[in-house]
This record gives sequence, C-alpha cells and structure tokens, in this order.
Amino acid sequence: MGDKAHAHPGAAGGVPAADHPSAVRNVVLVGPSGSGKTTLVEALALTAGAVNRAGRVEDGATVSDYDEIEQRRRRSVQLSLVPVAWDGCKINLLDTPGYADFVGELRAGLRAADAALFVVSAAQDAASVAATTRAAWEECALAGTPRAIVVTHLDTARTSFDDMTRICAEAFGGEDPDAVLPLYLPVLGPEGADGHAPLTGLTGLLSRRILDYSSGERAERPPAPDQEEPLRAARDRLIEGIIAESEDESLMDRYLDGEDIDVATLIADLERAVARGSFHPVLTAAPAAEGARQGIGTVELLELITRGFPTPLERTPPTVTTPSGGPRPAPVCDPGGPLVAEVVKTASDPYVGRVSLVRVFSGTLRPDDSVHLCGHGLDATSHAPRPCHEAEIRVGALTSPFGRRQHALDRCVAGDLACVARLGEAETGDTLSPADDPVLIEPWSTPDPLLPLAVRAHGKADEDKLSQGLARLVAEDPTLRLEQNPDTGQVVLWCLGEAHQEVALERLRSRYGVQVDAEPHRVPLRETFAGPAAGRGRHVKQSGGHGQFAICEIEVEPLPPGSGIEFVDKVVGGSVPRQFVPSVEKGVRAQAARGLATGHPLVDVRVTLLDGKAHSVDSSDAAFQTAGALALREAASDARIQLLEPVCEVSVLVPDDYVGPVMSDLSGRRGRVVGTEQSPGGRTLVRAEVPEIEVGRYAVDLRSLSHGTGRFDRAYARHEAMPPQVADRVRAERADGPPGA
Repeated sequence: MGDKAHAHPGAAGGVPAADHPSAVRNVVLVGPSGSGKTTLVEALALTAGAVNRAGRVEDGATVSDYDEIEQRRRRSVQLSLVPVAWDGCKINLLDTPGYADFVGELRAGLRAADAALFVVSAAQDAASVAATTRAAWEECALAGTPRAIVVTHLDTARTSFDDMTRICAEAFGGEDPDAVLPLYLPVLGPEGADGHAPLTGLTGLLSRRILDYSSGERAERPPAPDQEEPLRAARDRLIEGIIAESEDESLMDRYLDGEDIDVATLIADLERAVARGSFHPVLTAAPAAEGARQGIGTVELLELITRGFPTPLERTPPTVTTPSGGPRPAPVCDPGGPLVAEVVKTASDPYVGRVSLVRVFSGTLRPDDSVHLCGHGLDATSHAPRPCHEAEIRVGALTSPFGRRQHALDRCVAGDLACVARLGEAETGDTLSPADDPVLIEPWSTPDPLLPLAVRAHGKADEDKLSQGLARLVAEDPTLRLEQNPDTGQVVLWCLGEAHQEVALERLRSRYGVQVDAEPHRVPLRETFAGPAAGRGRHVKQSGGHGQFAICEIEVEPLPPGSGIEFVDKVVGGSVPRQFVPSVEKGVRAQAARGLATGHPLVDVRVTLLDGKAHSVDSSDAAFQTAGALALREAASDARIQLLEPVCEVSVLVPDDYVGPVMSDLSGRRGRVVGTEQSPGGRTLVRAEVPEIEVGRYAVDLRSLSHGTGRFDRAYARHEAMPPQVADRVRAERADGPPGA
C-alpha cells in the first residue's frame, strides 16, 4: 500500500510451514463465475514466485483448477488452496467457485479464511454483482471479516472503473458508500481497433505516483498534467474516507483546518480500518503480459494482504462445546495451546484416498499425533443434525497443497491450513481435538438442497458400489442430501442446481467408478375414497386336498386428512371366526399400501368388516388376507378414487423488483400466496402453498426468474385433493409406466 516496487518471491513449488500465526494470512476469493478469481490467483502466484509461468483457465493449466472435472468444464467447482510467500508471510489463497450451485464450497472458504477479496468484473452489470456476491458480503459483515474489492477485465470494451466502483459502493457500502473507495486508479493505454484499451499501469492515490507497466517492467513516474485534477479529487475523497474511520478523532479537525496529513499516518489508519472490516478498498488487477514476471496490481494486492488484512490472532474464534453440547471456552489462537482444528473440506484422490483440508484454530497439528475426531454431520435422509460420531485416530502425513502437488509439512500451527491424508472417516465439518479433552466446533450453515435427482445403478456391477459411492459423496459435500424414498422406491440425490447435479454424477463416475442413470423424480402421491363404498371379497379355490375358502364383506368411508387407515370389526354371530379378523385387516392394509387406481398408497379411510363366511377345513390366514384385499379392490371399482398430492409451504426471498413476477409464477404453479413480509435490504419474503409436483425444478426456475437474486425454502404441509384434470394426466402416465408425477 506504500506503492513499493520491490518483491519478496516465495520458493517456487512450495511454501514452508508457518512458525507463528502472526506470519499467516488466510484470504478467500469471492465473486461470480467468470469474474477472474482463478486467473487472479495465478497472477498472484506468479508475482510471489510460486510459479514460473501463469497458466490460463481456457487451457485447463491453472494451479487452482487441477481437477479433471474443472479442466473439462473450464470452471471452478470446488474450493482450492494455493499458498504463496510474500514479505515474510505465508498467504493461503482460497479460490472458490463463483457459480451459485457451489455455494457450499464458498461457505467452507469463508470458514477457513480471515479476510476476503471480492473479485468483480468490469464487464458485469449491477444486477450480476449484487446477485452473486451480496449474500457472501453480508455473511462477512456479520462476522466482521475484512473485505477488499478487486476489479478485473478493465481491458474489455465499454468498461469503466468509475462505474464499477460506483456499483460496488451501492451494492456493498450500505448506508456508508464512502467506506468503499479506490486506492489506485487504472491507467489505460490507447484504444485499439477492437475497442479495447489495455491496462498499462496504476495511479497511487496516496503516493501520487504513476506505476507504469507498459514496458513489461514496473516503473514509477509523476502524473502528467492532465492526470492531476482527477487524481486530486479521488485522493481527497479517499483521505476523507480514511480519516472518517480513524481512531484519532483530532485527525478530521486537522484535515479540515488545511493541515497536510502525513502519508505514513494515513496508511497506518487505512490498514487498521481495513483490518477492522470498516473500510473496503477497491483495487484493480490484470494478468502479466507475455514474458513479464508481474501482473498489473498484483504487488499492491499482496501488500494489502500482508499489511492490511488481519492475522489469525485477530480473528474471533468459532464457538465450541463438549461433544454432548456443554459449554466450553472459546479456543485461543496459540500454537502452544490445546489442539482445536476443523475439517473444512474433504476430497477423494484416486491414489491417496480421502484427503481432508484442515484449519487449525488452536494448538499445533503434527504427523502421528493421536487426536479425537468428533462431528455431528447431517443425517443422509433428513439433512438434520444427527448425534455426534466420534473416534480416536492417528494423524497421517501433513502436506501443503499446490494444485496436484502435495508438499510435506512437519507441523501446522494455529491459524494455518494443511491437508491430512487418510484421516479416518472424517467428514466436512468434523473437529480434531485432544483425546483426553475433546471439543466440538459449532458447524457453519449450509443451504438446503432443493433440486431432486433420482438415480439408479446402470448395471449389476454398479449396484454393489452405488450406496458406498453416494455415502462418500454426501460426506464430502454437506450441500448434498441423500434420500431413499420408501413411497416411490427411488434413490434421490438432492442438489443445489443443475450444475451441482452434473458434477455429482461426474464424480460418481470418475472418482468411485459408479455408472448411474438419472430418471424422472416421482412425487409421493396418495389415494383416498371420495365417498362411501362397499365391497365383497370371495376367495374360494379347490385343487385337491385342502382348498382355500374365505369370504368377507366390508364398507369403506372417507376420513379427514391425516387419519390414515382405520379398521373396524362389526362382525356378529361369528360369521368370520375371531382368529381370522386380523387376517382380513392385514389383507386390507397390504392392498392399501399397494394402492388401487394408480398404485399410490391409500390413506384416510375407515374400513369396516361387516360379514363373511368361513369353512371349517379350507379357511386359513392366507385365504382371509386375500379376501380382504379383494374386497377393498371391489369397493374401489364402484367408487371414485381421489388422488392426493403433497402441498409445500414455500417461502421465497427476492428483491422488491421481482415480487410481482414471483407471485405470478407461483399462481401459475397452482400456488396460493398466503402473505408477504418486508425484509431488510429492499427484499420481500413471499409465503405461499404450492403443490410439490409444481416445484420440482423451482430451484432452477427461480434463479432464472430473479436473475440469480432469489432464494427459497420449502417444507411439507399436508396432502390435498388433486384437481381432476391433473389427476387424469397422472392416471394416463400410470398407464404408460411407473407411478410418477
């Protein structure tokens, strides 16, 4: 931030273990897909000397996107760690996916980091910036996480640094837009025939010097006369913004009295304001030109990280409890303290097996340590917290990842990050602590996956591996939920979006060798009687020896929703022997579970056994079960069977501009809007009741409708009668294939 030209390259190919938390900076890069996060990480690694040549996302040659899926898709789909060394500090750069489907990876990065770089492209509009980064910005604000903004792609035609700075101030500044101000102004070269004006340097607002990269090497020079006026106006506003955040209350009075505030004082106040999370500088960066050793703005970014971002010592530690939920004091970031570490990410390597990325909050993690592994995780079927799982394990080798390579470490001190191979059955979110004094870290929140993907094994060989592969997939990614639906018989993987689905299927194939086929997700419907009916079940067969003889007469009447199946015995005179009455009930309930008209379970009816006949020799339990089922089927043949569909309570949170389209869309899905509530930040919460059959793809449709700004939750409310025209369509589908909707 002092506009220095010197560099402090790290050792190419690996960064040694940190000796103390004060020498660690954990920084997560946040931003929409295509904003240039991965390219920026590559440029920072080049400037720091961690790589000799910057790779390109288009070539699949970057350090961050080393996974085969990422290289094929040309898009980050998982959290990756790239450590570099600068000015005596180890900087852990956490590159996160920008696509909304992988917000779970972003949440993990926010948990592991102590500061954030929000990367925005100058080619984006205001809606795109707000939609994809506002939620993460608000999370950082609640936690007091320091944030800076990096503008990329300034060499794209029709882009403006001033416009993007204004957009960021409006999106992130809240009530104080002067808390979002540039530290440097871009210097653009002459515009080419294609309309592009290359970024050739920066103007340091505090130093009042031009940092010129046009020759391929960084050089300083004074501003030209035509640059003085815009420089002065931007500099004055920056100084006022810094002074407004200063802890020295006399500084503003001195400035207003015309005193020229010392640059060193301004830089010190700026660094403190950034570390507190109350001031958010805006910078710009561009990749290095062919053959150059530094990208434009990368030195300035590294200086901001090392001097303006806090150390792990300044971070508020996460809440910890005993494994049973009892209170425990917060961990202290002390390498000599008791171990408290958390698995922030798990992944599978085809050669090493399961690899866990661990953030150490207290103590020092070393190879061969015996530790207590504890975690609550999520239940695979309900996605709700489950009881703690615990184990005593031995830590294997510690490594520092750098793309595909892993560099051995002899320790990982409090505040640092490291990878541990074969860490038992560790899952994302698990806690490592001393075996004699275990603790449990409170988990971070993850969004509920709401887009279903029904899968089945492609072949016999895949059936044996499917359950294990799905279990590992869910253990690695907390934003996946596995459901084995007893009503439809389907195995359903709940995801956050279509891209999330595609990556999950690719990982099943490439990592676990499981070939699966996707099939339409079926909604669990129900059947009931629309009115009273009667039926007679006659099961009489004679085939030599003991035959089969059972006759029963029943009456069926509908019950209120939620009543289930009620069986009443009104037989008089012993026409059905007492020992066979339970047999009739068993047959009725078995047939109800199989369904009548469409194969969906029958519910909410009272079945009354009125009369019947038995034979002293040929009657049996099996015969009366069959007769009970036949009686129920005959009653259904003479009655109108009504289909019941599940109805969800849906809560949709969208900016006010999209309330009208959202309510119209919900109405088109046969939904009933039951109310709206105003929420902070110019947003509205719309509450509605919508049939589940209509919201199967709502996670995708809402994103399209609201341009990525909306989110929703849903919960089962009840089953309701399905409209006749919809029920007729379902019956037609039933005739052509398995039950579904």
